[in-house]
This record gives sequence, C-alpha cells and structure tokens, in this order.
Amino acid sequence: MHQSKSRRLLLLATIVAALVVIFDQILKFYIKTHFYLGEDVEVLSFFHIRFIQNNGMAFGIELGSKLFLTLFRIILVCFLGWYIARLAKLARVPAGYMVAVALVASGAFGNIIDCVAYGEIFSNPYPPEVAAIVPWGSGYGGLFHGLVVDMIYFPLFSFTWPEWMPLCGGRVFSFFDPVFNIADAAITIGMGMIIFFYAKYLGSEYIKNEQDKGKKA
Repeated sequence: MHQSKSRRLLLLATIVAALVVIFDQILKFYIKTHFYLGEDVEVLSFFHIRFIQNNGMAFGIELGSKLFLTLFRIILVCFLGWYIARLAKLARVPAGYMVAVALVASGAFGNIIDCVAYGEIFSNPYPPEVAAIVPWGSGYGGLFHGLVVDMIYFPLFSFTWPEWMPLCGGRVFSFFDPVFNIADAAITIGMGMIIFFYAKYLGSEYIKNEQDKGKKA
C-alpha cells in the first residue's frame, strides 16, 4: 500500500512537470518563430501577447551573470528532482505539496532550456523579421547563453499620479507591468501554494520525522 501510494505521488509529480515543460516550450517556439522582438498583440484590453527576451530570472528580474543564473537553475532543478523522489517515499505527504514542488521544478527547467539551447538553435534577427531555427551552433548566442522568451502581459489598469505627490507626481503607474511565460507562472503558483498551504512540510526535519514514523509502523 505504501509503495503504491509512493508510485502514484511520483507519477503525479512527473505528469505535472511534463505538462508544464511541454506547453511552455510549445508556446515559446511559436512566439519565437511567429512574432518579431517587441511585437505586441492585444487579445483583450487587459491581456496582451508581447514578445520580449531577458537574461534574468522569473518576470525578467536581473541577478548576476548569465552563466551564473543558468548554473544556479540547473543545480536547483537537480535538487528539486532529488527532493521530489525523496518526498514520494513518504505516504503522508499531501498530493498538493508534490504538485507545488513539481510546478517550481518544471518552471525552472523550462527556463533552463531557453538558457542552454536557444542561443544555439535560433537566429535573432531585428524587427520586423522573426527568428528561424538554425543548425546547432549557428544561433545568436552560445551554449548556456540563450535568452529566456517571455510573452504573457497583463496590463490590468493604469493611472497617473497627481502632480502634488512627492517623488512620483505626474508619473504613470501601470499594474501589472512584468511580462512572463508559463514557466514563470508555474514557479509563482508553486511557491504560492507552498507558502500559504504547505509551509510546514518544508525542511529536512519533516522528512526525518516521517521516516522515523514509518520505521516504527
């Protein structure tokens, strides 16, 4: 019974992770080969498809060198893969927590693919042309130096601060400005689930306690 549940948990995490990576990469390939850089298509007034690229982490945040970010993501995904496999052995771990960790891992992996491979397999033309898939090694960058593709943009509302406001007077405030992708969304949703619903399962102490309970059972 215990092994059966462990297999189901591992299968669930694998399916969630695979779906995130597949849909993330399908959308990125489509945007990369059908949109020119900077192109913005209004789907609804509060929902746009806007093609941008960035060197940084989720939502275009810049942090450190490109190579450092890529290596950091790879280490993180390897750790999360090991962590998921370890969690699956614990019968009392909620399926929701497994899904949350799988979302974070697959989101990070989705952006790793961009960083590792996109600089090798895509041309990077200037607008209004779109990128093309090229032979390996003929791309715009190099191994580990690809740019992350973002396209989902939600400008929900905007307003101009009154002139009398200090520091920001007369400036336009727009919410929500960051452009992101499916991988970013998976990371955000997974982290939100962990923080708000599954924080008590974090850390090695919980795993150790569950393993001790299993030995006594």
